[in-house]
Amino acid sequence: MTNREVPRMVRKVMFAGLIVLAGCAGRPEGVLVPSGEVAPGVSTVDLLVATTRAPSSQPGVLFSGERGSELAVSDIVVSIPPDDKRKVGQVQWPKKLPADPMKDFSTVSVKPIDGAKAADGWLGRNLPKSRRVLIFVHGFNNRYEDAVYRFAQIVHDSKTDAAPVIFTWPSRASIFDYSYDKESTNYSRDALEELLRAAVNTPEVGEITIMAHSMGTWLAVETLRQMAIRDGRVPKKIQQVILASPDLDVDVFGQQMRAIGKDKKDRPNFTLFVSRDDRALTLSRRISGNVDRLGQINPAEEPYRSMLENQGITVLDLTALKSGDRLNHGKFAESPEVVRLIGNRLIDGQSVTDSEVGLGERIGAVALGTAQTVGSAASIAVSTPIAVFDPVTRRNYNDQWRRLGNSVEDTTTTAVGQ
Repeated sequence: MTNREVPRMVRKVMFAGLIVLAGCAGRPEGVLVPSGEVAPGVSTVDLLVATTRAPSSQPGVLFSGERGSELAVSDIVVSIPPDDKRKVGQVQWPKKLPADPMKDFSTVSVKPIDGAKAADGWLGRNLPKSRRVLIFVHGFNNRYEDAVYRFAQIVHDSKTDAAPVIFTWPSRASIFDYSYDKESTNYSRDALEELLRAAVNTPEVGEITIMAHSMGTWLAVETLRQMAIRDGRVPKKIQQVILASPDLDVDVFGQQMRAIGKDKKDRPNFTLFVSRDDRALTLSRRISGNVDRLGQINPAEEPYRSMLENQGITVLDLTALKSGDRLNHGKFAESPEVVRLIGNRLIDGQSVTDSEVGLGERIGAVALGTAQTVGSAASIAVSTPIAVFDPVTRRNYNDQWRRLGNSVEDTTTTAVGQ
């Protein structure tokens, strides 16, 4: 990047930041002040929330973006408006407080729990008959309440048959703090491992799914890697790993997968949600040495397709899917079809390697494995196995990216988003 390009890029990031801040300007602070009551006709989601954030003294904020000294755990119940009052895939933030539970997401109760090991009591009360647990790790640029309400929306809209747990790490919720947030994920690896081990060691728990988004995928995969190195393999109860818009260097991901387990029988099933029009990952790629981000690959083209060894990782390409997200970075949560796929198939451990994923007309399958594109009109069921990413083989492919015009010049409203 030339000296002339640097100021231009900074201006674009600042412009994007103003847009993001403007979008949040009407949102009141303190939405996690509990109402203590459930309005007739609303739905509720009971979440176990674990965090490495520092406590906040501000009522209804609970935790800041700074790093805490220990893992803090809470039981939070969120109220969601009736389905005929809201759009699936969206969080209805209150414009003023107290929230109107018939129109807005609102907080019913907040109860501190004494550490991850004490969470087995919550799991015992909230485990469904499936005995499944879903643990979500949010992405970059998220406040504590952002993570809680977004996960409540995903749980409600996906109708998942699993006890919902969220791990929220210290994010300053600013596009100018990308490096701080990345280091905060590293800071939180041991705490996430503590939470995972607490769930694994709860006798009532049958199986665990981990779902992570954006920068949170780094934290999730790194934690699994360190567990595999420590124990020789990832605990068997952790059966599904879903990585949505993974902000991961593809070279590093290849190394991580080797440490987690070369043979798919010795590791969880991995599913990736990717989108080649993800503007947030375009910027992340630019500031990370122009190495491809895992969430932007095209699994049906070279060099990735030829490098895919039989690791059995499923890839769902959401490029053709349209959403209200300006950055195309949160499609997995905003698309009604995708959140239902998460709840009805992926968390249940069902295969989506066939083309009957319920998201559109069957088109066909690619010869090597299957390549899956999810769109409003059609879907190709894709389960391309992702394995080792060889930087030498990929050099020619980088030229293709440049010809496609995937540059920051085309993303005037780009930020590395939530």
